[in-house]
Amino acid sequence: MTGLALWLIAAVLLAIGELLTPGLFFLGPVALAAVGAAVTAGIGGGILLQLIVFIAVSVASLAFLRPIARRHIHMPALTRTGTAALVGTKAVVLQRVDANGGRVRIGGEEWSARAYFEGQTLDPGARVEVAKIEGATALVFE
Repeated sequence: MTGLALWLIAAVLLAIGELLTPGLFFLGPVALAAVGAAVTAGIGGGILLQLIVFIAVSVASLAFLRPIARRHIHMPALTRTGTAALVGTKAVVLQRVDANGGRVRIGGEEWSARAYFEGQTLDPGARVEVAKIEGATALVFE
């Protein structure tokens, strides 16, 4: 079997290995190096030159491509949306809030509310924080 075929088989096996090990991005750059060595074999380079190209392209692709890929793999924490985005926001008490109910204004919208802590009473005008949303009711505390 020729060097070209061996390098191409190695490149395909490394690429498959990369697909089966998500998140590492180690075998992909080495597969590119095997393609580089296959090209060298295809144009008539000797085995020593093929190995030098393989090592050089491996090191270069790992040094330059892997950090870029890792930055794109590690996405930032998901942005909270919907009612989950309201947790931790400030609100103003419109009607007295206790364990039984009340009303608050959260970001320009009026919400039904209950006190988050048992026995806590919040008077109108008080600045509170949203601890949790249960259905259409905000659980708030001071």
